[in-house]
Amino acid sequence: MTTEWKTMTPEQKYEALWAKFLSTEGKPFASPQVAELYRRRVQRLKDVCELKKPDAVPILLAVGNYVAEYAGISHGDMMYDYDKMAEAILKFNVDFDLDYQVAGNGLPGKAFDRLGFRTYRWPGNGLPKHMPFQMVEDEYMLPDEYDQLIADPEGFFLRVYMPRIMKSLEGWKMLPSLYGVMELPMALILLGTLTVPAVQEGFQAWIDAGRLAAEFFAAAGKAGAQLTFQHGMPNYLGGFTKAPFDIIGDTLRGTRGIMIDMYRQPDKLLAAVERLVPIAIQMGIEAAMSAGLPLVFIPLHKGADGFMSTKDFNRFYWPTLKAVCEGLIAAGCVPFLFVEGGYNERLDALADSPLPAGKSMWMFDYTDLAEVKKKLGNWACFGGNVPVSLFYAGTPQQMADHVKKLIDTVGQDGGYFIAPGAVLDNARPENLHAFIQTAREYGKY
Repeated sequence: MTTEWKTMTPEQKYEALWAKFLSTEGKPFASPQVAELYRRRVQRLKDVCELKKPDAVPILLAVGNYVAEYAGISHGDMMYDYDKMAEAILKFNVDFDLDYQVAGNGLPGKAFDRLGFRTYRWPGNGLPKHMPFQMVEDEYMLPDEYDQLIADPEGFFLRVYMPRIMKSLEGWKMLPSLYGVMELPMALILLGTLTVPAVQEGFQAWIDAGRLAAEFFAAAGKAGAQLTFQHGMPNYLGGFTKAPFDIIGDTLRGTRGIMIDMYRQPDKLLAAVERLVPIAIQMGIEAAMSAGLPLVFIPLHKGADGFMSTKDFNRFYWPTLKAVCEGLIAAGCVPFLFVEGGYNERLDALADSPLPAGKSMWMFDYTDLAEVKKKLGNWACFGGNVPVSLFYAGTPQQMADHVKKLIDTVGQDGGYFIAPGAVLDNARPENLHAFIQTAREYGKY
């Protein structure tokens, strides 16, 4: 970050990030018309974020496995054949004439292989090519390791978590404190550790994974640039972070572990989620600044109705998630919260403790959007609630009727975008076309 950036107010940072996102100056757009199309689509997003009525309802998609399925390639190809992956991404975005580009589940499988990831199985590594990747949930942090995590989260990830979940990095559990670099004599301990073959193998695997990942980023970046500059489709998500409770519940302790911890060691759990707040903020800011895009994606998992009581939501989940959102907003970023499952029982809690108005976007899955508008509409931009089942099992007419009903019910005053309730893994092309065309024609203001 520059010195000038550090002296700017949150509002100045917010406007600076959006200005960079909106700018078409010096960028290789195919024509002035394409550049203007891009600028208008970005302005539409900024307007709804600020609870204004734009020129039309923005049409957003979250797409996973369906990109590969539509293009007729395997999920294994999406992770190992980067040329096929790029062709599939281009075909999907262009064929459906999207307003904002999506990438599907393309990932650098070769780099993951080199690191020896144990927390996932994917096509070509534990699963057949036709199956999408799956998470292997387990207790990757033991119940008696909370103090270690709280004392030094980065150190815990470096010396405990990463060697535990990546076979090639097992030697890193021998790494000493990096603070030894302060003095030459103290640095000898660090240098001595670097002579250990298992430690060297970890660093070599890290370098190799970077080289292998570069192949993926080159192909994905080329496809993204083509969609932006040839078709005027912005990539609207700049960063990624998580709710502190989900970092522990998804990634470290697992669902069973964290549910037990809520009762057996609640104070440790609360201390841990609070300790992870600045790290979650930093993750989002770094990615957004690198991409030059203000929106930071935050998928919400274990705060949904049914996972915990509202009392526990107010104690364990929302305070630190809210702190992460506030930290992102203070840095000029826009939290884009992907609210999986139902949040009907959470709306009063959110309404009682709101975020700054016009600085966040919320995509809901099963939550009643009429209630969302009533309780959050004066401060939160929102969308979602088009069932993913309708994309696969419905008809074009049913899709059109649902889209019109949503726009009629909650989309008349701005501050609203149309989107599926969850990630699209299966769909019928005619239903996705009906979703886009209906929203495009019926969603004009």
